[in-house]
Amino acid sequence: MKYMLIMRATDEAFAGMADIDFGKMLETVGRYNDEMIRAGVLVAAEGLDDAAEGVVVDYSAEPPVVTDGPYGETKELFGGFYILNVASKEEAVEWARRSPMTGPGFKTEIRRVTTIDEFPQDNEWVQKERAWREATGQL
Repeated sequence: MKYMLIMRATDEAFAGMADIDFGKMLETVGRYNDEMIRAGVLVAAEGLDDAAEGVVVDYSAEPPVVTDGPYGETKELFGGFYILNVASKEEAVEWARRSPMTGPGFKTEIRRVTTIDEFPQDNEWVQKERAWREATGQL
């Protein structure tokens, strides 16, 4: 089963990271990533650019409203993610507990990644997506 570990932090927690030596942070996170690679559970991992560089598309109005970041109403920012292929939610939780990005204001949300097999296989759009996934080596 695949699980996404969504790395979140408050503005204050992100600001506190500015005081950490970047090389030391890369080494700490690199060791964590290497541990998951050696265990054969890491599928993907990416960090996200500063929220000030992002935009939000809000569908509450017609046409949708596009707002440039940063987002003053945000209490926690989504800073990056891991995709793990593990046997259970409990195993995903154990990997999240080992994260080096810890302390007040840091959280990891864990969500199972659904598969195409969970959707109606007789649906034409599911069939088209399945064909695309097969053609690109994703299935």
